[in-house]
Amino acid sequence: MAGPIKHLDQIIEGQQELEEEGFVPKRRRDDDEMDITPMIDITFLLLIFFLVTSTPDSTTAVDLPKAENGSPVSQISSTIFTVGEGDLDSAPVYEADGKVESARLSDDPDERKKQIKEAVERGLQDEAKKDVLIKADKNVKCREIDRVMKAISKVDGVRLHLGILTPN
Repeated sequence: MAGPIKHLDQIIEGQQELEEEGFVPKRRRDDDEMDITPMIDITFLLLIFFLVTSTPDSTTAVDLPKAENGSPVSQISSTIFTVGEGDLDSAPVYEADGKVESARLSDDPDERKKQIKEAVERGLQDEAKKDVLIKADKNVKCREIDRVMKAISKVDGVRLHLGILTPN
């Protein structure tokens, strides 16, 4: 056993001599964390490169019509729904030109769909109203108008028109 201990003593003496002469061995860093800043830089450079060099797919582009002016719709020959400004879950819908409380439809979504469909069918059969006009306050969420439009779309043979109510 004297051999390995003697060898260890020689190593310790050798280190002490190096430290005295000014040669200190590099100590290992305590933190083994990797600096990811260069990796993030490369990622952003690649992202910018691909954004600049890519070309959009022209087959998925939508050609939107220009709507500088709209054609008027006769309110007399139209079934009219008004969508008022409401809370987060639903906005009030009226089967009238304006917010007439006596013409307010149900707040239950399924019942409202049924009432809208019946009103459009009644207007189409009894009074030959092929046009359906939806008016809404300017702050009404698009999802509320979409719900009314979906209910109207269940009836065949009608033309849907949108209008916007602006406060006086």
